[in-house]
Amino acid sequence: MTAYRVALLDWLACAYGGRSQRAAQAARAAGDGLLERIAWLGTAGHVLDFDDTYLPGIAHLSAPTAPAAIALAAELGRSVGDALDAYAAGFEAMGALSRAHDLYAGGWHPTAVCGAMGAAHAAAHLLGLDAERTGAASRLALLQAGGLRAAFGSDGKSLQVGLAASAGVHAARIAAGGASITRDVLGHPDGFAAAFGAGRAGDGRAAVDENWIKPWPCCLMSHSAVQAAAGAREALAGSGAPIEVAVHPVARRAAAYDEVEDGLQAKFSIPYLVAYVVLRGEPVPESFDGVDADVQALARSRVRLVVDAGLGQAEAVLAVDGDEVARVPASRGSPEAPMDAAALAAKCRLLAGDRLDGVLDDPGAPAQVLLDALV
Repeated sequence: MTAYRVALLDWLACAYGGRSQRAAQAARAAGDGLLERIAWLGTAGHVLDFDDTYLPGIAHLSAPTAPAAIALAAELGRSVGDALDAYAAGFEAMGALSRAHDLYAGGWHPTAVCGAMGAAHAAAHLLGLDAERTGAASRLALLQAGGLRAAFGSDGKSLQVGLAASAGVHAARIAAGGASITRDVLGHPDGFAAAFGAGRAGDGRAAVDENWIKPWPCCLMSHSAVQAAAGAREALAGSGAPIEVAVHPVARRAAAYDEVEDGLQAKFSIPYLVAYVVLRGEPVPESFDGVDADVQALARSRVRLVVDAGLGQAEAVLAVDGDEVARVPASRGSPEAPMDAAALAAKCRLLAGDRLDGVLDDPGAPAQVLLDALV
């Protein structure tokens, strides 16, 4: 199975698992036109915070590009293979944009900021737009870029991603109609880079080769801490001593909650997540249906979070009484420790049962089967 198929299957499972969440239901209630359908799918696929993540851009590349490719391919009567090709095109375009700009430091949500452009590329591929029209679609999508980390821990996080996906497809359809867009939206004195931060060079690697498939439904920047706590659970549970968790500053910014009020915030709290693993084991989607009072009490009384810029961006170190008990440079699901086929199958079954079995096996099948699998 190619890396794009792995990532798309993972997204399909996340979207099926998230379709009944409050944010997804609200998006679905807004209407059933193509653009509303894309916004719903984009919200459903991201709402569990279980979807794949591209760490160099700190962005979920499937979240806006997969719904754009699947819904538009179904609308146009295209095939599963066509949808997969369009998804790959959007995925790489979005990866390049997210990697080139340091969005996180400015309070931006890179998935939403770059998502419209990624979705526009996926849509342009399906619409058969030439280079000129594809460029216009991309530039129009960039004019609509937005999305804030302030939304983390609320329905707004997934909704702004769904809306970005919808905006990208809308931009591509408008560009197909011949709209004229400023030639250099990225480099214009009042353009994207001026607003969001100057560009930086990439290393030429395909984004899909650096993609993470998440084993836990919470902020990726908490994953090494979760794995460290799981590996040292017996030692942590058997001691009443304080637990110190050291993470990189980027991880601290991403998972910014210490006190949590609901399950959405709990996904972005490293102290809560470490305490959860100590008391309950590794988290699953249902772990975030609410706040566990015993876990919260343990997080408050024993878990101390510290920031260490000398650590790797995704690294976590756990210590008890000053003695290191676990260190994870990159968690399971990372390019360094990829999820194997059995683990991916188990994740898909957890989220969707057998509903997705074989859904990507026939590239000539109508793309509508992918949409039908999510309803």
